[in-house]
Amino acid sequence: MSFRLRALALVMLLVVAATAATAWLTLRQASRQANETAAADRADINRVTSELRQYGLRHGTWDGVAPAVRELAADTGQRIRVTTTTGSGAVLADSDVLMGREPRRTGPGAPLLVDPRPELRLPEGLPPVTSFKTTSLEIAKYRSGTAYAACLTRSGTEVTVGRDEHGVPTYAAGRRTGSGGTPAPGGSCVRQKPSPAQYARYDEAARPCLSATDEGITPCLQRVFAEQISDAAPPPLQVRLGALDDPPSALAAAPAVTVAVAVAAAAILGALLLSRTVLRPVSALTAASRGLGEGDLARRVPVTGRDEIAELGRSFNRMAESLQASEERQRRLVGDVAHELRTPLANLRGYLEALRDGVVEPDPELLDSLHEEVLLQQRIVDDLQDLALAEAGALTYHRDHTDLGELLETCRTAHRAQAERAGVALTATVPAAPVYAHADADRLRQAVGNLVSNAVRATAPGGGVRLTLERRGAEAVVRVGDTGHGIPAAQLPHVFERFWRADAARGRATGGSGLGLSITRQIVKDHQGTIGVESEVGVGTTFTIMLPLPSTEAPVG
Repeated sequence: MSFRLRALALVMLLVVAATAATAWLTLRQASRQANETAAADRADINRVTSELRQYGLRHGTWDGVAPAVRELAADTGQRIRVTTTTGSGAVLADSDVLMGREPRRTGPGAPLLVDPRPELRLPEGLPPVTSFKTTSLEIAKYRSGTAYAACLTRSGTEVTVGRDEHGVPTYAAGRRTGSGGTPAPGGSCVRQKPSPAQYARYDEAARPCLSATDEGITPCLQRVFAEQISDAAPPPLQVRLGALDDPPSALAAAPAVTVAVAVAAAAILGALLLSRTVLRPVSALTAASRGLGEGDLARRVPVTGRDEIAELGRSFNRMAESLQASEERQRRLVGDVAHELRTPLANLRGYLEALRDGVVEPDPELLDSLHEEVLLQQRIVDDLQDLALAEAGALTYHRDHTDLGELLETCRTAHRAQAERAGVALTATVPAAPVYAHADADRLRQAVGNLVSNAVRATAPGGGVRLTLERRGAEAVVRVGDTGHGIPAAQLPHVFERFWRADAARGRATGGSGLGLSITRQIVKDHQGTIGVESEVGVGTTFTIMLPLPSTEAPVG
């Protein structure tokens, strides 16, 4: 994975981890606190409604409910406002007022309904007549009982409440509130017994349940019981909890701080790892480049991985290898030039000194040999100059539409005499249709001529040298192949180097100046072409030149 992708992945991982941790924590805290708040609210609602209902059920009236409301508000922390459901909805108690505060606006939720009426429980299997009588008796009992309980409450007497077998409350007088003396007998409150006329009225109210076969007798009688005791029971209450300006519950800060610290620590650790990953190879590159600048061309940096930093290290190593190879080529060039010039110059000096001293007679054969040696040195110097100009981009080219087939025929004709003397067959194969290139004909002939000359020298008598031309798409392909001794595979990468010869002994019979292939490669390169070589020992060597063709070709003639 590239360094950019790794850095991006690390940053994205930190961002995703931080976002996920924060979201998870917030959701968890919010959900837990919401559940806790909802559970607490439900518990408060259940407690408030249950205790208020028990108060109405016990006392038969809502008189004196304010202390109970205040106690509930103090225990639950809720603002409680109790109003009646009849008439204009008078306020019975408000915890804000009871605690000496300005009453606040209640929340927008629906009020809670507290109905203190008991539910009649009739045993299964009772005959209808018995159920009617039982219902009438329980209605009368509750009506008289609630009146008695309300009277006790107003008189300050504690009310003791129980339930009979049908779920209807039964009331009795207890201790007088705040007296601390003997139990009060109920003061002036007298339990009134219902008259027979009342029993008949209640029984007649229950008679319509005989026709209520769809819902059953028991539910009908329970409804009749609730209706008949409504005017005797305390009226239902509306209870509102909470206020509009109650402060919202805040999330706990400790878990959020913990997660924030953990994410920050992870980010710092990731940044340290990233900086270490980046700076370690950069430090190695800095040290290696400093050594390279001081002349240590053998300095390299260790490279691992496949990212941009690793690619930078490989590029540095390739640059160092190139510089080292260039330095070695420069030293070798100086040595090669000195080697190429030392021996012939020493010969010329010796012969000239011998001629000056009269040791040797200046016959025509000696003068021809000395002249040939001077021409050879002149050729080396000229080749060096051509190569230097070509590599510097200062070699002059006169480009024109050049017929490559004609150029190969010219090269074959120019080297035919050399080939005949060496006993080598020199042939050229060109297509019938002319193939034109935008090139300098003289320089291309020089490049191809170098290849042909080398091929003839490398081929034994009886062998052959082939010049071929073909069109391949938008390129012209020129090949110079021979049936010579070939070049070992290990030496193929060096064939275009200066003063390279297949014959390590550098004999004059096996090669020229050793610069021809270097000049050829530079000329081809200056024509935006490429040159390659294939060789097999004992089979032969083939040089391939590929030149781009112009978009339009000049006509023949």
